[in-house]
Amino acid sequence: MKDLYKDKCKSIYRLRPSFGHRNNAITICMSLVLAAVFVSILMFLMVVCSLNLHMFSGQPILKFQTKKIHDFPLECLAWNQTLSCPKNYPTTHKNLDRSLANTCPDYFRWIHEDLRHWRETGITRDMVEVAKRSAHFRLIILDGKLYVEKFRKSIQTRDLFTLWGFQQLLRLYPGMIPDLELMFDCDDRPVFNIKQYFKRRPNPGPPPLFKYCSDPWSLDIVSPDWSFWGWAETNQKPWEMTLKDIKQGNKRVKWKDRLPFAYWRGNPTVSPLRADLIKCNVTNTHNVDWGTHLFIQDWINESGHGYKNSNIEDQCTYRYKIYIEGWSWSVSEKYILACDSPTLYITPHYYTFFARGMAPLEHFWPIRVTNMCRSLKFAVEWGNNHTSKAQEIGEASSKFIQEDMKMDYIYDYMLHLLTEYAKLLKFKPTLPLNAIELCSESMACFADGKWRKFMEDSLVRYPANTIPCTMPPPYDPSTIKAIIDNKTRAIKQVEMWEDEYWRNQNLKHD
Repeated sequence: MKDLYKDKCKSIYRLRPSFGHRNNAITICMSLVLAAVFVSILMFLMVVCSLNLHMFSGQPILKFQTKKIHDFPLECLAWNQTLSCPKNYPTTHKNLDRSLANTCPDYFRWIHEDLRHWRETGITRDMVEVAKRSAHFRLIILDGKLYVEKFRKSIQTRDLFTLWGFQQLLRLYPGMIPDLELMFDCDDRPVFNIKQYFKRRPNPGPPPLFKYCSDPWSLDIVSPDWSFWGWAETNQKPWEMTLKDIKQGNKRVKWKDRLPFAYWRGNPTVSPLRADLIKCNVTNTHNVDWGTHLFIQDWINESGHGYKNSNIEDQCTYRYKIYIEGWSWSVSEKYILACDSPTLYITPHYYTFFARGMAPLEHFWPIRVTNMCRSLKFAVEWGNNHTSKAQEIGEASSKFIQEDMKMDYIYDYMLHLLTEYAKLLKFKPTLPLNAIELCSESMACFADGKWRKFMEDSLVRYPANTIPCTMPPPYDPSTIKAIIDNKTRAIKQVEMWEDEYWRNQNLKHD
């Protein structure tokens, strides 16, 4: 082995004649080679130790690619010439890595609950057709291809980016989405009330309608909203990019150095509830500081000034963030929860696909709708006097959003939702006469501006090389009851603290 080192050094020496004395050069070169070998071994051991630490910490193990990933960018040149979808994208998954399999976050279990209304009867074509009266489009998946039959235009480009999300799902998991038909409504509020279909006799059969939100009294099936792939009209980037921006924004100001007030920015004209919130602003009250800084968002003015005041990552400078619904749920929910600041969560009426995975006093601080200003004032006072616990709540919600709501899980949720839905179909999906095939090129190549950019930024460029997370089992009724009871108990506890605080304040002024 030493002779090999000498030969190596001689070779180096011949390339560098001015290095010095021959024997000294050989000695030095041998030392350099031995040092290089030692450093290489040390780096290898560090990587091994890092992998072991990840194994014991429960975090995903770093995966090294052993083969080059085949990238599939948009092929707009070919599309513009032929107006036909490319045929070169993989249609099946092969050699998926199963070593990194993990269980999906708990909120995935609500998929079973959302579909339970059809568990006994299944979903018939008649049921789907009833849902058509409210839908913006019918989505069909056949043999791994996406088709759409459009009925009416949605607000802004919600329908376009929702369909774009489904198309990216097919690119991420080619060949894994079963054949299906579904109706999707891109408006805000849920449509079909449970009593309408389960209290009447005879039962007409509940219509399955996919929506962005629902409530406990409705049948609507919740699915990720369009903004996960970007909201061009308000300059909100695709979710994967936004998460990174917020994570960096959280580092700018440490939580204890943030302004000790509750912050909200939005449009107060979309609901009476928001109009009541604005009354809590320091500029709208006399001799009372409710501990809030509230700002009215003028989207028309913002668009004219390049959205300078609308960057989500720049709004993590307050200790507390307020979440309040608008006409229904608000897209801002996920952005607010990611800010490392406790979210003051004004009692919601609606829920999104992930909201049921959170708990009061763990991921957010509950705020009453009645006496909202007093409730906000107490929350700020409590947090400023219990900084460790308040900071813990903020970090828990941010961790939930950053880890359990990363884009990989958004796609996995869609995959499992569609898979479970397809199992319930009692008919064979077919193509309507008006349906057209969609692919990434047919949607993005005609787009321009932010619409085109956000599509390019959120494009899935190659299939996943690992299997999706494992779907957890359904909740049993007793577990659901326990979850509801625990949430109710936590909210009642906060209300008791709040009532006691205001009784003591009144005594001070008597």
